[in-house]
Amino acid sequence: MPTLAETQLLLRDAIVSDDAGGLATLLGGPDSEKGLGIHRRNYETSLVTALLTKFPATVWLAGSTFLSQAAKRFAHEHPPLAPCIAEYGQDFPGFMASLAGAESVPYLADFSNLEWHVGRVSIEIDEPSLALEQFCAINPDILPEMALRLQPGLRYQEALWPVDELLKMFITGTAPQRYALGASTVWLEIQGARGEFQINRLDASEFLFRKSISERRTLGAAAERALKENPAFDAGQGFIRLIQDGLATGVEQ
Repeated sequence: MPTLAETQLLLRDAIVSDDAGGLATLLGGPDSEKGLGIHRRNYETSLVTALLTKFPATVWLAGSTFLSQAAKRFAHEHPPLAPCIAEYGQDFPGFMASLAGAESVPYLADFSNLEWHVGRVSIEIDEPSLALEQFCAINPDILPEMALRLQPGLRYQEALWPVDELLKMFITGTAPQRYALGASTVWLEIQGARGEFQINRLDASEFLFRKSISERRTLGAAAERALKENPAFDAGQGFIRLIQDGLATGVEQ
């Protein structure tokens, strides 16, 4: 007799992977396969619906047929790893871009990743930000060794295509009949809270500086990364702009 954990794994395989071989003898009865079929349909429908709800702009871009088929495959090949369905779908953009047919939309991964970030930041809540005056009493010599906590509703994305333009068209309903999107790298700062968001373009050095800080790197390490990109980058001014934009919420030493 299998243990509870083994039975749960067999049930998971029967529903997610359509492999009921190990469960058939355990369940028995003529209606067991019918019951599993109901569970399979409920599982698939709930996850496909969740994914399509999270990526409406990508449905607009790539079409509902392609997205629905991609979502079905993703649900079975990449089942949720956590009980919270709100966290499900982070890897869906890369998965979609790997499927046949996606080559006709080379900016699909960049676009859907941006949509994912927008969805995540817009449900966050802003925290009180630090004022520049709070750093006046800190010895400048120790600033490079400090790390900052940034607003929770903040993400950074480097995209090979100006997908922020496309997302703006979707949101405003201003897409023209024909539009040629040319490859051009953009460095995006996505900020949001309480149902609202904004997308700002940064230059490469400012992007690396802020992204590094968001990854809890020290100010000194963040400045080094930015300076490698652009030796003329002014880390002091970059730090001031970050604080004045209200993005820093705490200090770690």
